[in-house]
Amino acid sequence: MTFNEGARIDPNRVKVGGGGGRGGKVAIGGGLGGLVVVILALLLGGDPGSLLGATSGTDDGAIGSGPIGGLENCETGADANRDVDCRVAFTAASLDSVWGAELADQTGTPYVQPEVVLFSGSVATGCGNATSEVGPFYCPADSTAYFDTSFFQLLVDRFGSSAGPLAQEYVVAHEVGHHIQNQLGDIGRAQADPRGPESGAVRTELQADCYAGVWAHYADNQAGPDGGTPFLKPLSTSDVEDALSAAASVGDDRIQKAATGRVNPEGWTHGSAEQRQKWFLTGYQTGQVSACDTYRARDLDNPSGLTR
Repeated sequence: MTFNEGARIDPNRVKVGGGGGRGGKVAIGGGLGGLVVVILALLLGGDPGSLLGATSGTDDGAIGSGPIGGLENCETGADANRDVDCRVAFTAASLDSVWGAELADQTGTPYVQPEVVLFSGSVATGCGNATSEVGPFYCPADSTAYFDTSFFQLLVDRFGSSAGPLAQEYVVAHEVGHHIQNQLGDIGRAQADPRGPESGAVRTELQADCYAGVWAHYADNQAGPDGGTPFLKPLSTSDVEDALSAAASVGDDRIQKAATGRVNPEGWTHGSAEQRQKWFLTGYQTGQVSACDTYRARDLDNPSGLTR
């Protein structure tokens, strides 16, 4: 999915630098890269807390600097089509446009924009310290989605994801999906039931995939600010395939198989590759928040079965 070249955003929508202040326990809302790190640590006998940086609830000081401003030279859709950092910023603006129109209309909850921060190497957040090893993540404590855009190439090189634009935009939409869960009061379900094929963690992640699909449903026809041109050009079959490729590449089963040669559903935190694709498609095909109620799904392999 590419951006309309003449679309414009405020380049200060996304901040560059570190995150916001000291925090307590890490409450990372299911970063896609965090999946890679935590699954490998659990399977290989490591301590995922040491990789996430601050799960002990203590904070030895900030790593990385505080936000230092917006993205210069990221004002038009043409900028987003050529530069990955600008693409994150434009995707965030598109998400604001879609959820600003749909969340209150569908749920009665007014949309509040999350902060979006780009960082490199390490960052201090309201949930504690984190490094790029965690990948993209959402921190409920400061309502901020954090991205080191080098992760997008890791998805391609290590996990076989498509390198297409919607593969990257899906990642941003997934993390903002966690922000929607935070607004609706659901994100805590992941922490209460953190592991297993039917766990709250898996249901929370699949719902964020579904919310990413809801965004994609509207993104190419939702008017931009002040009724302007939509941010994104019409979605093609190839675009959808890019998003599905990214979703599958970070399925628990695929990562476990690559790491250990076997699949152990009891260690799942995000869902299988097929489940992630199906829930994204559910959101994309329906455009309805109500269709994303993974917590009521009898069978996570069958998104249409939402009575439990």
